[in-house]
Amino acid sequence: MLPTKRAAGPEDDHAGEPKRAKVGESPAAGNGSTNGAAPEIDEDLHSRQLAVYGRETMRRLFASDVLVSGLNGLGAEIAKNLALAGVKSVTLHDVKNVEMWDLSANFFLSEKDIGKNRATACVAKLQELNSAVLISALTEELSTEHLSNFQAVVFTDIGLDKAYEFDDYCHSHCPPISFIKAEVCGLFGSVFCDFGPEFTVLDVDGEDPHTGIIASISNDNPAMVSCVDDERLEFQDGDLVVFSEVQGMTDLNDGKPRKVKNARPFSFSIEEDTTKCGMYTKGGIVMQVKEPKVLRFKALRDAMRDPGDFLVSDFSKFERSPMLHLAFQALDKFKQEYGRYPAPGCEQDAQSLLQCAADINEALLDHKLDQIDEKLFRHFASGSRAVLNPMAAMFGGIVGQEVVKACSGKFHPLYQFFYFDSVESLPTYPLNHEDLKPSNSCYDAQISVFGSKLQQKLEEANIFVVGSGALGCEFLKNLALMGVSCSLKGKLTITDDDVIEKSNLSRQFLFRDWNIGQAKSTVAASAATAINPNLRIDALQNRACPDTESVFHDTFWEGLDVVINALDNVNARMYMDMRCLYFQKPLLESGTLGAKCNTQMVIPHLTENYGASRDPPEKQAPMCTVHSFPHNIDHCLTWARSEFEGLLEKTPGEVNSFMSNPAQYAAAMRKAGDAQARELLERVSECLGKERCSLFEDCITWARLKFEDYFSNRVKQLTFTFPEDAATSMGAPFWSAPKRFPHPLKFSVADPSHISFIMSASILRADSFGIAIPDWAKNTSKLADAVNKVVVPEFEPKKGVSIVTDEKATSLSSASIDDITVIDNLLAKLEEYAKRLPPGFQMKPIQFEKDDDTNFHMDLISGFANMRARNYSIPEVDKLKAKFIAGRIIPAIATSTAMATGLVCLELYKVIAGGHPVEDYRNTFANLALPLFSMAEPVPPKVMKHQGMSWTVWDRWSIKGNVTLAEFLQWFSDKGLSAYSVSYGTSLLYSNMFARHKDRLNKKVVDVAREISKVDVPEYRRHLDVVAACEDDDGNDIDIPLVSVYFR
Repeated sequence: MLPTKRAAGPEDDHAGEPKRAKVGESPAAGNGSTNGAAPEIDEDLHSRQLAVYGRETMRRLFASDVLVSGLNGLGAEIAKNLALAGVKSVTLHDVKNVEMWDLSANFFLSEKDIGKNRATACVAKLQELNSAVLISALTEELSTEHLSNFQAVVFTDIGLDKAYEFDDYCHSHCPPISFIKAEVCGLFGSVFCDFGPEFTVLDVDGEDPHTGIIASISNDNPAMVSCVDDERLEFQDGDLVVFSEVQGMTDLNDGKPRKVKNARPFSFSIEEDTTKCGMYTKGGIVMQVKEPKVLRFKALRDAMRDPGDFLVSDFSKFERSPMLHLAFQALDKFKQEYGRYPAPGCEQDAQSLLQCAADINEALLDHKLDQIDEKLFRHFASGSRAVLNPMAAMFGGIVGQEVVKACSGKFHPLYQFFYFDSVESLPTYPLNHEDLKPSNSCYDAQISVFGSKLQQKLEEANIFVVGSGALGCEFLKNLALMGVSCSLKGKLTITDDDVIEKSNLSRQFLFRDWNIGQAKSTVAASAATAINPNLRIDALQNRACPDTESVFHDTFWEGLDVVINALDNVNARMYMDMRCLYFQKPLLESGTLGAKCNTQMVIPHLTENYGASRDPPEKQAPMCTVHSFPHNIDHCLTWARSEFEGLLEKTPGEVNSFMSNPAQYAAAMRKAGDAQARELLERVSECLGKERCSLFEDCITWARLKFEDYFSNRVKQLTFTFPEDAATSMGAPFWSAPKRFPHPLKFSVADPSHISFIMSASILRADSFGIAIPDWAKNTSKLADAVNKVVVPEFEPKKGVSIVTDEKATSLSSASIDDITVIDNLLAKLEEYAKRLPPGFQMKPIQFEKDDDTNFHMDLISGFANMRARNYSIPEVDKLKAKFIAGRIIPAIATSTAMATGLVCLELYKVIAGGHPVEDYRNTFANLALPLFSMAEPVPPKVMKHQGMSWTVWDRWSIKGNVTLAEFLQWFSDKGLSAYSVSYGTSLLYSNMFARHKDRLNKKVVDVAREISKVDVPEYRRHLDVVAACEDDDGNDIDIPLVSVYFR
């Protein structure tokens, strides 16, 4: 996809009092900076966040002051997310003191803090998350004058009258102050946003502009634009697009946005009369223009009377939002009248709340409800005082993201009310008043909603959390606060084989900079124990995979109550899904990608498993496109990383293999005897022969000649072989879209990008040869003098050179009948080269490391990619963007992670309580950028049927006894099935196609498995799992469950 650059907003360079930047403008220089310059962005720390927001948004955040009022669990979550995001300052406001009740959801607090001011008690621990953010406490009653110091203010514990007063002030302030009111009441939550009478959204979704490569444009009114079928177009009717590089119909290259009509997968129309334009000949790129959007927010008092459309998250509760809009107003009236929240399980208080609701509803004119849901209101009243941790985590993610939007104009704000409930999380059994009574414990708020019976189940649960990164840290915090595995009968096992890196610290909030290099699971477990000392946690550093099944053995799995995935790759998720299926364990799955997150509940016998539905694999560019015909920067960066690894990791590795044991290496190459072996030897021979470096000057020569080879000579050869007017065998132009005709580069020491390439390439080459790097190597002037001394041979293109153009080709190496002879000659050369090398000579293979900006790795890769992009007239990218693509960095932010884990933990209540039907569970997809929340019941598992039997993927058939293979087959025959193939792992135990397999029929199944697979069944396992392929009497294949033979 072709990149675009958004013009920066205006800067205010005036001296004097720092001025708050308006949304849509860059922050005033000096705001958030001590020297008048824009604050530096620590790209090592914020790389994953930069991939979501970009530099301009990050700069706006760095200049933003935010107030969070109300340090209950929700306030703590919001403050945590803002500190990780990196705003300039977070001021914590609260006039209340810490109670035991607060410990249910505020992870910054402990029993030692009881009696202290809530805001003051949180400052030190919040400051640890990000030393660059100024954290302070405000403990006096708030006035409107206080609010003028902030770009955004958030209230989590405020009455409506005071909220009206503060919002009126913020709404009318110049410039407006973004106002957010959020509240969590048990399993119910609400958010209201008011960003002022006129708020500009600079980027509504955060996605890169959609692009297309043009194949043809008609001379019509309206004109039809067709694009190559390389990728589906993402344009929608009404989008604005601009054209560039169009040949023939050049009138379209004027930069004027044109509106899309009749958008289809590979074509669209534009509102343009092209009948008088020139005839389209070739070329052209079409790109979406993303325009700012202006939103006009209502003040809270107006929006409360006329709320407009609510943001709906669950369409099975489509009518719920108006009901909750009334419920939260009724709660505010109840608190005004009684000075407290309704008591848990108190019918009298519930009736009083209902009366408040009825009075308010009766006074409404335009939005009066026909009927009030009394059962829902009773649930709402009973748990209204509790701030549950999962709800706080979910809403903390949502509100934290809204603050980022308010401060930066990045992403579309919530407009304006959002209500949510998870009453399905309540136990299916009735709760009595006695069960909801507090016990003066840190779980009292949770007990007031779910009762002590479920609390005991949570404390006795045996949980397996797989992964201790961003998701894992959030899960551990949530589980500790919920009291999961916090009794002597409970246990929480967490495993992760990774160590902490600096880039983790912007999201994985249990880690600190002094933990860098330490094991993630150990540090996270220690931090979670600090949140709740009763947590019984076992931290392991094992990857959950087939190789560690002796660690995570059958007994371990059989003792689990639930598995929570906190993984970052599909293969690991598929493995865990397979194990949960096998052991019949619930799997709570989640994932994030930038501002997006999803959750999936995998519940035995109720839902389909994770592997039942998978996203299609990402489309890979053909090898010939990457190597010879790139048409976007992704192709250039893929090629650049491949060349980096080939030159600096694989070739030095091959050199070392040869030098370590020349005879063995030569024998392996001769045995292979193919084009790949020949190509490897050519690389090694070049490296130790004509390209061998002894001095740093040799490395400069090598870098300069590589520049000439890659960006001049190869292009000259390509355009000689395929001239601009070349045609295919079918007579069509060879250089038709998406191919771009390249042009060779002429090296110049006056071009900074050329010198930068030479610098990074020569330094890394010297590193691989163990050559000392002189101080002047990083001096561009002295480096230029050295480069000017390099003699560059003239290049003449050759006839008959083969260049791969087949998009299905998987290798650029072409086989030859002379491969063996060439290999022998190359090995002979290598033996000669080896004699000239010092004893014990070894090179240093350099493994690509994207997160160290001082190692020149990304300098070289971005240099490779941008020079190649310049060859093909493809827009270039800066080093940061190159890092995202070449380093395959997954965009990540704390807010979406927090939301995902909160949603999963709401489902955990259901799993631990048991007895919930599939209708109670929820899978979620959310995009905080839009914002979009989509919740739905999980899909039930597919049911297979045969002769009165039925089963799903969750079922497993068991055969008791140490049966023979013949008895095994008869067992199926008795069910009307013919087992024609039986396998164990990768070993085929029986097939009716092979006559010799009949000799195995009288042997025990377990003995056949041992004999064929050459693997014994572990002592701890009493059964053998085999896969049988079956058909019915009509020859139809029947997909049956896994079969376990219990031979012990």
